[in-house]
Amino acid sequence: MVAPTVVMDSGRAAVAAPRNDQKMIRITDSITIDEREIEETFIRASGPGGQNVNKVATAVQLRFDVRGSPSLPDPVRARLERLAGSRLTKDGVLVIMAQQYRTQERNRDDALARLVDLIREATVVPKTRRPTKPTKAARARRLEGKKRRSGVKRLRQAKPQMD
Repeated sequence: MVAPTVVMDSGRAAVAAPRNDQKMIRITDSITIDEREIEETFIRASGPGGQNVNKVATAVQLRFDVRGSPSLPDPVRARLERLAGSRLTKDGVLVIMAQQYRTQERNRDDALARLVDLIREATVVPKTRRPTKPTKAARARRLEGKKRRSGVKRLRQAKPQMD
């Protein structure tokens, strides 16, 4: 049996490989998320659109429990919570809204692609900043510039009266 590939309309692809009749969403080589961890709700989109917007629930609200997910390693979970910002609820549930397209399927793919991108971004370990000191020559140049500037300002002051 060949593992099906889910290709998102946004050009990004995530592979869903069945494992014991479960669909898994592949994030990286080491991280996969079970499709059952994702909850989708279809709601009516806001904004202009006429009858289609008023009648059809095409917008998608995707919910993913970041804190309760067994698929995410702890450091990735912590970075994802920080990256999510206001999209994360108090309970640790990530909420992604997608209503850009007119069809449920395209909005669903868009929301899933955005979730995958966010988790991939959280897997990148940030580079630690090492504080540096200015060199002795740089300190000397700075002081020399300050002396030169103070000299210019001194020359601009009012000249003494000659009688």
